[in-house]
Amino acid sequence: MGAGVGAGRRRRGTAAGLFGAALLMAGTVLTSGGAYAQPSPPPGGHSAGPGEDDGREGDKKGDHGKGGQDAGDRGKGDHGNGKRSGDDGSRHPADPGASSGPTGAGGAAGAAGGASAPSGSGSPVARPAPAAATVLASVDAGPAAGLPTTQGLQQALAAALADKNLGTVTFAVADAAGDQLLYGSGENTPATPASTTKLATSIAALSLIPGDTRLTTRVVKGANPGEITLVGGGDPTLTALPADQVQIGGLPADADTTPASLDALARQTAAALKAAGTTTVKLDYDLSLYAGNPQHKNYDAANIPLVVPLMIDEGKIDPKSREDAPARVADPAGAAADGFAALLKAQGITVDGKAKLAAAPAAATAPVLGRVDSPTIARLVERLLTTSDNTLAEAIARQAALAAHQPAGFEGAATAVKQELTRLGVPMAGVVLNDGSGLHPDNAIPPAVLVQLLALAASDQHPTLRPVLTGLPIAGFTGTLGKRFGTGSGAADAAGLVRAKTGTRRGVNTLAGTVVDADGRLLTFAVMTRTDADADAARAAMDRIVARLTTCGCH
Repeated sequence: MGAGVGAGRRRRGTAAGLFGAALLMAGTVLTSGGAYAQPSPPPGGHSAGPGEDDGREGDKKGDHGKGGQDAGDRGKGDHGNGKRSGDDGSRHPADPGASSGPTGAGGAAGAAGGASAPSGSGSPVARPAPAAATVLASVDAGPAAGLPTTQGLQQALAAALADKNLGTVTFAVADAAGDQLLYGSGENTPATPASTTKLATSIAALSLIPGDTRLTTRVVKGANPGEITLVGGGDPTLTALPADQVQIGGLPADADTTPASLDALARQTAAALKAAGTTTVKLDYDLSLYAGNPQHKNYDAANIPLVVPLMIDEGKIDPKSREDAPARVADPAGAAADGFAALLKAQGITVDGKAKLAAAPAAATAPVLGRVDSPTIARLVERLLTTSDNTLAEAIARQAALAAHQPAGFEGAATAVKQELTRLGVPMAGVVLNDGSGLHPDNAIPPAVLVQLLALAASDQHPTLRPVLTGLPIAGFTGTLGKRFGTGSGAADAAGLVRAKTGTRRGVNTLAGTVVDADGRLLTFAVMTRTDADADAARAAMDRIVARLTTCGCH
């Protein structure tokens, strides 16, 4: 390790000091070239906050509840008040075999990322999140910092990989700045990805849809006088909460992450109706954007609601709930329409009778009475990854389906994701996708494919994919890693140096992301396990594997 190790340790020591500078630099780093305009995240732009229960994946209904899905794989509460009504830059929903030892892998060039808001929850010591530039930027440490070798990685990881809590483990480690898979075991063997499926969903969506696209909820005039239609645009983060009650991940929303407001939509609609001399209307709602059965195979009215293009507060019964798997309404679209009718009444508009499902899609030329827009697709992708939001992941998967001209249902979304990943050059042998969130028990992805997805997100050939990296939780600080890599875990030294997507089902644990080694080199990794051991013990054992990469150059 020699001089390279010292340099790497000095680099880690400067991480907190560089935090302020990284905040100023983040916009420049993330401004993309290429085909699509890519907005840069603001300071604190991520949606995770203190005390994210996703760090305990497996608690409550995670390992023991119906469906066996972890907290990190459940839709977290994302609320907000829209301030984008009439934004001229807004857009409508987008429509446009096992082996061991090292093998070659697809490459990645430099990664870049924006700063994340620290959570502090579960951290060894109270400190700000490290500079994004330190954790995510491509590292050119010079000739002294050679690539980790297979032998070096074998020696460094042997003890951690022997932990019996892991059960059956497959993994891959690669150089993020090159095209070389450095070390792996069973790296080409398909395994249950759980919520790391969201990496595939996010990559495909960002490749298919301009990152500045917003999801629009509209109200239009109906076919007959006195009729209006609430048109679902696929935005599950639309909120009914007042502005002063809006939080995302326990923190106030900022300008870039604030969801659209149902109240703002009602105010616009009421104003337009009154201007036309109308004070009584019949209301229906249009769900024609999506296709197929809205019920997930593992539906339990907690991990995920019915997946429909119209809902408020992700279908939660209590929109302020921070529960791992909050209770969901039985009819998300009907509840949203009823909430909208109540808000219209508060504005002096009477809704005659109960809102009902529209008999036919709203006419494309129907006059618009009001509209509100979600945050951009880029920001939504960051949020769904940080908090492992199932509901939002399925919504984004359907936007990918629409962009790929597939039916916007579970099957069409999975087809769109697979087709786009194939087009991007991802090896799809052994990959099975049945949803966009990872709740489905029959999904399968090999570790080498997860590493390849991360390589694409890091590549300077695909700058529009960068929100995948900036959305990854930071070890010990944010989202589903906020309560991992803490004191007593045996992995605390890696806090702040690892960004990774988590995934858990009963007996299954996955972790895939990026890590900075002792020489300051950025590596990508994927670890996938199946075990009967306690979920917390299994996750801690996985964290120790990744932590070992931060303490050596592995030459």
